[in-house]
Amino acid sequence: MVRKRLKERDAQGNQVRARHMAGESDESDLRPPVFSLEYLQSGWCIQDCQQAERARMLERLRQISQRTWREIRQLDRHGYGTETISRGSIRAVLPLFLTEDVRLLAFRAFDLVAMVGYRSGRIFHVIWIDREFKLYKH
Repeated sequence: MVRKRLKERDAQGNQVRARHMAGESDESDLRPPVFSLEYLQSGWCIQDCQQAERARMLERLRQISQRTWREIRQLDRHGYGTETISRGSIRAVLPLFLTEDVRLLAFRAFDLVAMVGYRSGRIFHVIWIDREFKLYKH
């Protein structure tokens, strides 16, 4: 288990004592994902989907949310699992907030349509919905 060392300080900034806290990623692996659409990019957004596609995507998110991150990692990438997408294979403009250390993942939204984004703790931030299979080579 990964541990972080936290140093507590008093009002003057003097170190009081140190304590250990389990890393968030350990706990988040045992919990289901939470999906965020906050960073969806224009042209790759839910608003570009048809009503039937939105309904299928919502049902898929519900199904994925029934599993923990640990279980998802063990599932097939064409089913309810994920796959890593290299930054170099993305054909869209990368948002500035996606730094080099961010690992891009893809979930199947429905059929072969992918939701590509990144994980932060429990949260999966969807950045692109690839309806037309143009974002990366599938």
